[in-house]
Amino acid sequence: MDILYLLIPLSLVLVFVIAAVFWWSLKSGQFEDLEGPGYRILMDDDKADPAPSGVSPKANGEEKNGGLRAKEQTVDSDQGAGLHR
Repeated sequence: MDILYLLIPLSLVLVFVIAAVFWWSLKSGQFEDLEGPGYRILMDDDKADPAPSGVSPKANGEEKNGGLRAKEQTVDSDQGAGLHR
């Protein structure tokens, strides 16, 4: 029964905190445009941007990452071969 002296005020504080957060969200415009994000997904342009002319893949770092992946695959395949012996 003594726990009620703690739980009731604690629950009232929690209710006021939740109400304050909800009030802040209403006043800051969180619920202004509920349909806009759904339309933006549908109208999204999925075309990939082409690489700028005159820029090599090495300058973009693509070759560097590909080289690392090839080395990792070689190491992994060497370790896997050791397990089957």
